[in-house]
Amino acid sequence: MRRKPPSRSTSPYKSSPSSQSPVFNLTTIAILAGVFILGIGIGIAFSSNTTFSPSNVASREYIDTKAPNPEICVQYGASAVVMDTRLFLTFNPFNVYVSQSSMRPGCVLRTNNWQILENKKLVTSTQVRDCKNRLNTFGFTGNLDSKDVNISCVYQNDAAKNIFSTPEGAVAPPTETERF
Repeated sequence: MRRKPPSRSTSPYKSSPSSQSPVFNLTTIAILAGVFILGIGIGIAFSSNTTFSPSNVASREYIDTKAPNPEICVQYGASAVVMDTRLFLTFNPFNVYVSQSSMRPGCVLRTNNWQILENKKLVTSTQVRDCKNRLNTFGFTGNLDSKDVNISCVYQNDAAKNIFSTPEGAVAPPTETERF
């Protein structure tokens, strides 16, 4: 008597390949994607926390609000952090001494906005001509309407590049908005 080989589809212990459930079904993938997106959102919220305290000056907006005459500075120039440092040089013996820096808010005006200083009679036409001849611009600290204003003809150092905004070794030309 010959036996018939058992059929594979009739086995009670094995299921057909079409009825197996995948390891990650659509619901699991959707839940994992939602958790991933939520994690990215929470991470961005924690990392972009803007602090408006004097101990952490980490935003341009904070510096803009502390600039002298902030409306004039933002509209006609750029807010700045001004550092005053004194250097002492001795020759016998040869040494260099540096004083403690003091930092305060300031403003640098664009060259086409100098009339603000001239109209308030804070600079003379001779000072404007001398500063313009050296291709410089004016920067100031203190309120323009008070006697504690300190105005200087300042030179823009084109050699000072922002190495934090470009990849290492890459040199990007400055944009026209950075030229005062």
